[in-house]
Amino acid sequence: MTNGIEIYCLNVSAYINIGGGETPADVARRLGPTLGLTPICALVNNKTENLDFPIYSPKQIEFLDARSRAGMDVYVRSLCMMTYKAVTECFPGYRLRIELSIAKGHYCRLYDSEGRMVSVDEEMCSSIRGCLQAMAEADIPFERKERLTKDVVEIFRSQGLDDKVELLESVKDLYTTYYLLDGLADSYYGPLAPSTGHICVFDVVAAKEGFLLMGPDSGNPDMMQKPISQPKLYKAFQNYLDFNRVIGVSNVGELNRAIEERRAADLINVAEAMHDKHLGRISDEIAARREKGEAGIVLLAGPSSSGKTTTCKRLAIQLMTNCIVPKMISLDDYFVNREVTPRDETGDYDYEHLHALDLEQFNKDLQALLRGEEINLPTYSFEYGCRIEKSRPLRLDSNDVLLIEGIHGLNPELTASIDPKNIYKVYVSALTTLRIDDHNWISTSDNRLLRRIVRDYKYRHTSALDTIRRWPSVRRGEEKWIFPFQENADAMFNSSLIFEIGVMKDYAEPLLRDVPHSEREYAQAYRLLRFLHYFEPVPADQVPTTSLLREFLGGSSFKY
Repeated sequence: MTNGIEIYCLNVSAYINIGGGETPADVARRLGPTLGLTPICALVNNKTENLDFPIYSPKQIEFLDARSRAGMDVYVRSLCMMTYKAVTECFPGYRLRIELSIAKGHYCRLYDSEGRMVSVDEEMCSSIRGCLQAMAEADIPFERKERLTKDVVEIFRSQGLDDKVELLESVKDLYTTYYLLDGLADSYYGPLAPSTGHICVFDVVAAKEGFLLMGPDSGNPDMMQKPISQPKLYKAFQNYLDFNRVIGVSNVGELNRAIEERRAADLINVAEAMHDKHLGRISDEIAARREKGEAGIVLLAGPSSSGKTTTCKRLAIQLMTNCIVPKMISLDDYFVNREVTPRDETGDYDYEHLHALDLEQFNKDLQALLRGEEINLPTYSFEYGCRIEKSRPLRLDSNDVLLIEGIHGLNPELTASIDPKNIYKVYVSALTTLRIDDHNWISTSDNRLLRRIVRDYKYRHTSALDTIRRWPSVRRGEEKWIFPFQENADAMFNSSLIFEIGVMKDYAEPLLRDVPHSEREYAQAYRLLRFLHYFEPVPADQVPTTSLLREFLGGSSFKY
């Protein structure tokens, strides 16, 4: 067929002639088995689109399945809309709230018409699960619609989705995209699958007062993802969910209203006070352990851009209020020489590998310090890729504590020869509890990626393109070396700030707009720009110089 429209399909490395108005789904059907996968969405000119996206001009297309990050996101969003549909059918009048990502799934709660939480049991989970299975078998289409926002607001209001109404009224777009599933409307900030028949791997597991919505394993979408136990992480999340409810800001619509009402300064002050309070509690726990002759070493660990460095400095201040003198060292100085550094699957040096550190020397030095002996701290030269000789004597006095920040702090192999009673472990991460609305949560990973984009540009002159390109590798390292050890922590510090995305908006948007449309990373940049669009900006000059956020924005009173 030759109709003057020619698209290039990356999957088959060939140009294809199509008719005007044809969709990626039409192209996929034409290619059949030669495509090599069953697509759930497509990158069209490096933007993630639905398979029913109409094409009227030359495009580059890459079909994606659930093995890709974008494809898995489409799968999970579609499963969430199916779950909303299942709840409305199984429990009319109940409200679904997808609160956070945890335990390899998404934690959900149900609320009655009075806003009271409903305890979910296994029988209720079975009902939801059965409804999901029926929808998957019926292969019902997800219909993408676009109408005037005022009309969409009325649709959502009629369904009792007040959180979405408040969000749309605060964003003030003329038109809004939404989806219909068998007549039920919902909205998501990304495309959905063509139909429910694409969503076949899932489970509903009773957990706490609610349930875990489980999807496929990210490494093998044909297999179910099994939930894991994370009681400490759940408690850390729950503390902030309670905090959000008390201050009346649990979603972006409520945050935008607070900003419009000029209450941003109040939110900043109370959020910063919450950080101080939690760090104070951690300091008090360390002090109590010190009185028993324990916790001579404090290890802080967390994923990239979680704010570990500022947390370490602020915890040091809190320790001093307990008459404890913190002595800080860096794990970086214990790197082995470059030529013996482990390599990753691509053959590059893997500096995030545990054995990139000289564990033998590290443990030997810790033992000596705990015995009250003096050591000479090693000094690693990144320029020469080896340890260099330098005088850096260190001894711990009776009221001193050794404070160490590094990604491996929770890994028991790091301090294998040290008595556990001498170690206090702190896990630091931006455990984002603010939701876009009841059915759209804010990814902790997205929160940290935005922080890193802003910081890398300011301090390392790195473009958003390069930071986004590097991010999958960073995430793989976290999955291997950090997340499996989260529950080893004695304390968890949530470094997120309820106002921070509003502040970062003005910093991140121009950097994301500079990502070239020709690059594959444009899809991620475009998605983040759409995400930031929902937020009212918060002036950065209202953020105190001691704030953890200053580690990324600049203007901190701490020296880094």
